Amino acid sequence: MRWLKGVILAIILIVVLLLGILFAVNNQQPLPLDLIWVQLPPASLSLWLLVALACGVILGMLAMTGMYLRLRTLLTRAQRHNQQQRKELDRLRTQEFKEST
Repeated sequence: MRWLKGVILAIILIVVLLLGILFAVNNQQPLPLDLIWVQLPPASLSLWLLVALACGVILGMLAMTGMYLRLRTLLTRAQRHNQQQRKELDRLRTQEFKEST
């Protein structure tokens, strides 16, 4: 079943890659990008879309960094608390065993 999932994922990846190549080949005409404060030089539409995708990915990763660090801190704190609880439980078990003998 795992290999079937890998094959389906590979097929989907190849189809998306081929569609991206087809899109890039069919949109070769230079297109100037006019932002409000600056006009960028003409480049192909596929290049502008790839730049926008890269900027979006980077901004998304930066936005998630704060939450990732907060959750990582909470996980570390919970693991430390769990380790303390295990030590306490082991201590109580050995104490109970010594009292019963």
